[in-house]
Amino acid sequence: MSKKVNAELTGVKEIARRAKVSIATVDRVIHNRIGVSEKTKEKINKIILELNYQPNLLAQRLASRKIFKLATLIPKGSDETSFWEAPLKGIEQANSELNQFGVNIEIYLFDQNLKESFVKQSKIILKSNPDGILFAPSFTNESIIFSEKCKSQNIPYVLIDSDLPNSGSLSYMGPNLYHSGYLGANLISYLTKPTDKILVVNISKEIDTHHHLLKKSEGFRAYFKDNKLQNPILQIDVRNTDYQSIQRSLSKALKDDDDIKVFFITNSRVSDVARFLEQSKKKIVLIGFDFLQKNIDYLKSGVIDFLICQKPQEQAYRGVMALYQHLAFAITVEKKYFMPIDIITKENYTYYRN
Repeated sequence: MSKKVNAELTGVKEIARRAKVSIATVDRVIHNRIGVSEKTKEKINKIILELNYQPNLLAQRLASRKIFKLATLIPKGSDETSFWEAPLKGIEQANSELNQFGVNIEIYLFDQNLKESFVKQSKIILKSNPDGILFAPSFTNESIIFSEKCKSQNIPYVLIDSDLPNSGSLSYMGPNLYHSGYLGANLISYLTKPTDKILVVNISKEIDTHHHLLKKSEGFRAYFKDNKLQNPILQIDVRNTDYQSIQRSLSKALKDDDDIKVFFITNSRVSDVARFLEQSKKKIVLIGFDFLQKNIDYLKSGVIDFLICQKPQEQAYRGVMALYQHLAFAITVEKKYFMPIDIITKENYTYYRN
């Protein structure tokens, strides 16, 4: 028996072991045959997705000779934040693995500060009529319109980074936004006294429609309410995202309330706040999001106390693979696949993989 066949059999055996079913049952699910209950089928498909198991893909794909065209739509990296470089790597990783199986992935990028850019790119994608779409719904209203058009054209789509209310997506791969904020508040509760003031900082040009920032803020406040903590929670929304604007907003906030003890930043722009604290020589507990080089540098120096991270590269990779498995093998993918919520400190950052 060849190594390839051995690997295939081992994979099926492991799925059967985890699902506590026979190998024959797993085989029926993989090949979409009848005779398996929906409950068992869902359990097996969930394990297949978790293991990223691809049953003899090359043979099946070469036999079918069908070409799949996928489109991805995410923000482009910018001088303000390099966050989206990680999902782009995830898409490129999936592309390199799937290209040999007749999958073409077209990558579309938009300016995360311009909703018009998102709308323009989404229209181009719909005209190209792809078999499936992965996108980041950075602008809620525009993304809902885009998703409705996807449904009207029978194009399955996967969301990453942020979910949409009442979405008809094939799957959402990303953080549980509410619990991300909830965790941030939990961390802060260990670092503050009951009277310490906390400042929540949202930095975005489109705060009102940025679902991910609002859900994090909601989860953050819920923790204090659920645990009957009385810390005063203030909030500022910084809508001009250049450093000078951020600096002015933070300076005003501290002038108005000079006894603020904690900053909680709801996105990856925490490095700009760290820069402000370093330059002003203020020691304030600082917590934010995402494993970016600028953020890591301030984490190492002790200006940032904690980073909350949720594997953006894996989000995009899993999202593309879920689309492919659904299209090529009719595998039922998990409706919501939440990334783990990782807490990064200067003591453990060297061991983290984004």
